[in-house]
Amino acid sequence: MSNTFLRVEEVAEEMGVSKSYAYKIVQKLNKELKSMGYITVSGRVNKQYFMEKVCYGGRDKEKGE
Repeated sequence: MSNTFLRVEEVAEEMGVSKSYAYKIVQKLNKELKSMGYITVSGRVNKQYFMEKVCYGGRDKEKGE
């Protein structure tokens, strides 16, 4: 289950941004998820939702993974 969520550090690394900017991204995504009725965890974001929002949603499918 640890693969289900990304930590702020992982978001920063994936996007090539600072940790403080990654916090803003995580907060924005979690706000969107919360408005849709999902439970969120501060400092972490759902990996699947993150990938979809930053246009990586189809990347694994293209590679056949």
